[in-house]
Amino acid sequence: MKLSSHIKPISYLKSNAAEVIRQLDSEQEPMIITQNGEAKAVIQDVKSYEQAQETMALLKILALGNRQIEEGKVQSAADGFKYLRERRKQR
Repeated sequence: MKLSSHIKPISYLKSNAAEVIRQLDSEQEPMIITQNGEAKAVIQDVKSYEQAQETMALLKILALGNRQIEEGKVQSAADGFKYLRERRKQR
């Protein structure tokens, strides 16, 4: 993804909003909006946004798992299955 081709001033967004939406939908790449020559916002299509949110959630889960491993808050699979079998028998 080459961001330099996806940088537009806010005036472009104001005057070409429908075209910007079509472009975001078809290219599925974010667009950087500038104001007074400074990057101020990033806009993207909903599908890409949802994918990014799902990716972030998975990365958070992986980071949490790694932290728990480092802290020794884990048990072997055999112990886990044994615990589950015992709970099932109790019901």
